[in-house]
Amino acid sequence: MITIFSAAKFKTIPWKNGLGHTTELAISDGGNLDDFDWRLSIASVVNDGDFSNFAGYQRNLILIEGNGLILDHRNGDVDKLTKLLDISHFDGASKTHGALVNGGIKDFNIMTKQGSFAAQIDTYPAKKQVSLSPNSGTLVFAYSLSGDMTIEHDKNTTNVTEGALVQLENQADNQSAITITGENMIIIQLTELQ
Repeated sequence: MITIFSAAKFKTIPWKNGLGHTTELAISDGGNLDDFDWRLSIASVVNDGDFSNFAGYQRNLILIEGNGLILDHRNGDVDKLTKLLDISHFDGASKTHGALVNGGIKDFNIMTKQGSFAAQIDTYPAKKQVSLSPNSGTLVFAYSLSGDMTIEHDKNTTNVTEGALVQLENQADNQSAITITGENMIIIQLTELQ
C-alpha cells in the first residue's frame, strides 16, 4: 500500500517550548504533540536555543538546508551537522542546545516512542536506486530534498514529486520488495517493537 502526503496537507504547529514552529508531515494514528508512537516533521531554526523536552522518545535529526547546526546534549556528547543530510541520534530527554553555524537551517525530525517503535534511517546524497524488503507491519517513508523519486512496489511504478512524503507498507500476505530511486533522499523504516 502506498500513500503520498503532499506539502499542501502538512500541518504547521508550535514547538512544545513555544520558541518556533514545526511542519508536521505525518504522525501515528491518534497521535498528538504530547502522545504519539512516531512523528515525522521539518523545523526551521533561526536562532540558537534549547530543544523541547521529549522525554520517553528517541530523536533523529537530519540537516536538510543551511550551513549547519551544532548540538550540545550537555552530557559530553556533541553532534556537528555541517553537511546536507548529516544526522544526529539522541534521547529526547537530553537537555540539548542547538547553535547555528552561519545562519538559519532546516532539519528533518524523526521521533519514536521508546519501547514502541524503532527507526532505521538512511540518507542518500547521490542519485541511487535503493531496494528494500520490509517485514509486514514495517512502515517505510521516503522524502527527497531535490528532484522527484520513483517508487516501484507491487508491480506498480509511482512518481513522487520533490517535497512530498511517501509512505509504503507491505500487507500481511504480501512481502514484495520496494525499490526507491532518487537523490538527496531520506528513507525511514519504522518497526513496531513487540
